[in-house]
Amino acid sequence: MPVNASSTRTAPAPSDASTRPGALVGWRLLALSYDLWPALALWFALSALFAFGYMLAGHDARENIPPFSLLQWLLWLACWLAAGAYATVSWKRGGQTLGMRPWRLRVVAENGLAPSWRTLWLRYAVGTLSLLAAGAGFWWAWLDRDRLTWHDRASHTRLRREPKAR
Repeated sequence: MPVNASSTRTAPAPSDASTRPGALVGWRLLALSYDLWPALALWFALSALFAFGYMLAGHDARENIPPFSLLQWLLWLACWLAAGAYATVSWKRGGQTLGMRPWRLRVVAENGLAPSWRTLWLRYAVGTLSLLAAGAGFWWAWLDRDRLTWHDRASHTRLRREPKAR
């Protein structure tokens, strides 16, 4: 009985660094620098709302919210959540934030489909920790065997660079 040649073939294993996917660290940082601007706009708007509410609570209009006060911590949390909403909604709607579009980057799940909300918020949270650790989670992609960052690994998502449109 003849053996089907196609059933005995196996995919060649990547043997050298040239077959490894690119780390995309530079593209990621460029996209982050672009995404800083919409995030700053959201943070300014939230800060103005908090300052207005602080003034309405009876404080002098020229007085700042005291550093390390509960209200200041709530403002930081609100800013983090607003930036997270911007990122996760963008990723859910089309896989891209505004900063990812010019660099043709797209977030997808490991299986290539659109990630869930939970997955995207996990990606955002671990990405925040990656940045707070002096970017160590991003730099890790240069050492990782699959060129993945901490937030790629934790959320089981991938950042894919799309081909140029013709």
